[in-house]
Amino acid sequence: MDGDLTRIRGIADYQFGRGCGKALFPDGVTIVYSKNTGRIRHVYLGGVMLASFRPTDGLFTLTMAGADRMMSSAPSFGFTVTVDGDAAHFVADGRSVFAKHVVEAGESIRPGDEVIVVDEGGKVLAVGRALLNRGEMLAFKVGVAVRVRRGRNRDA
Repeated sequence: MDGDLTRIRGIADYQFGRGCGKALFPDGVTIVYSKNTGRIRHVYLGGVMLASFRPTDGLFTLTMAGADRMMSSAPSFGFTVTVDGDAAHFVADGRSVFAKHVVEAGESIRPGDEVIVVDEGGKVLAVGRALLNRGEMLAFKVGVAVRVRRGRNRDA
């Protein structure tokens, strides 16, 4: 278990930045393994799932609880996309983020990265996968910037 905790923290540090592993996965997390392969599948804290492990690329997908934990525990988290007030309600309902509604994005966001979508006040609205890099999100006026997987009002 201690080896696996160190491993998942290392993966989170690689994926999200130094210090994010300990912020996302504190001592006391429960790791659930696949019955078929024995590999890590999900990580829980107090019965609430924080993240799922994607065996295809070896990285994590966040749940809303994981996103909330990241935003409160890792102030330097650089994988956020801020949307304007016009889009906030739709994004919270699980709709994709269009580039024209992006007002700010983390410096190191690349297509395929796991991102947290927030409103202009910093409230977590959704989690999803970036389809554009930071420069494209801010420059483009058409197209999807983030494919939302879970929204605050439609937590799946």
